[in-house]
Amino acid sequence: MRHPLPHANPHMTTAIPWLAPEDPFPPPSSSWDAHSPMPGLLAAGGVLDVPHLLAAYRQGIFPWFGEGQPILWWSTTPRMVLPVAEFRLHHVLRKTIRRLRRAGTDEIRIDSDFSAVIHACASMPRTGQSGTWIVPEMVRAYEALHAAGHAHSVENWVDGRLAGGLYCVAIGRAVFGESMFAHVRDASKIALAALVALCRGQGVALIDCQQNTAHLASLGAREIERDAFLAHVARACTEPALDWRFAPQCWDALVQPDTAP
Repeated sequence: MRHPLPHANPHMTTAIPWLAPEDPFPPPSSSWDAHSPMPGLLAAGGVLDVPHLLAAYRQGIFPWFGEGQPILWWSTTPRMVLPVAEFRLHHVLRKTIRRLRRAGTDEIRIDSDFSAVIHACASMPRTGQSGTWIVPEMVRAYEALHAAGHAHSVENWVDGRLAGGLYCVAIGRAVFGESMFAHVRDASKIALAALVALCRGQGVALIDCQQNTAHLASLGAREIERDAFLAHVARACTEPALDWRFAPQCWDALVQPDTAP
């Protein structure tokens, strides 16, 4: 889940590998370091298709670029992750989820309308950002990844309307958060809490957040070294895939039912 894209000097990309469609990714350890203008930048070029995206994520690499830029591939260190067991469900949001469960007006759906979610994420205004990194090429690529069963949307529906949500990539039990949106207050936070509940109930240890933001840190996300993250991804990618269904009982892994009047 990414903050605004740095302003890239097009001449900078001459100093990193340019990938032909058949080229493998460079090792993540060769990405630009923290003292460079664009920390974590690894390579440019290549293609955004399902095999290349899966190969990238299995190595802790993700695409991130803006309108008019080439495809840019990144491997950040340290890596921002949300340990599922450390997720902070703040008191107000806990009360909101309990209230909505009692009222029956709130519904979590998985993959009900992936296309609507990713387009909403692309069009959502971001503080300090004039455009979006979810450019049409990215939308098409992740819709193809969704069709292949490796990209999922977690959706918060209220009174039959899509109120907010997020989309993520999943390979086995490796889960990579991508972007969130909300049309209604707290709707994206509820979707994230639902993803955490789903992951907690099925033994997922970490959700990748890619980069550090104050908002994610407030929810329990923290940075870990890239080697530790890559070791986690290597293990988790070989584990059985998650069951991407959300029943109301899934909340019990995170929010105990509230029987108070």
